[in-house]
Amino acid sequence: MKVLLIGYPKCSTCKNASKFLEEKKIEYEYRNIVEECPKKEELKIWIKQSGYPIRKFFNTSGNVYKSLNLKEKMEHLSDEEKLDLLSSNGMLIKRPILINGDQVLVGFKKEEWEKI
Repeated sequence: MKVLLIGYPKCSTCKNASKFLEEKKIEYEYRNIVEECPKKEELKIWIKQSGYPIRKFFNTSGNVYKSLNLKEKMEHLSDEEKLDLLSSNGMLIKRPILINGDQVLVGFKKEEWEKI
């Protein structure tokens, strides 16, 4: 089974993640998070598999997050509303996301990725 890397081509962290996988000779499929935004159902599965809270999937340093003033709104949103937001705009999602079977990693931390 191939690893799935979800990222944004202009993102330097995503480029580093791709380079890491290539150096480790790990075959992967690349999915552009903007052109093919993750669907709500996919996000539900990944969040559960990752063990991370849903807020970890938000790109809190991104312009879309800031322009929607989500920092102040986040605690008042239900998980369903958060999923609706995430699935509506790929730029709201923290990247890269690595999916390896039932393993899901969010963001690129070399130490975590070494374990795959």
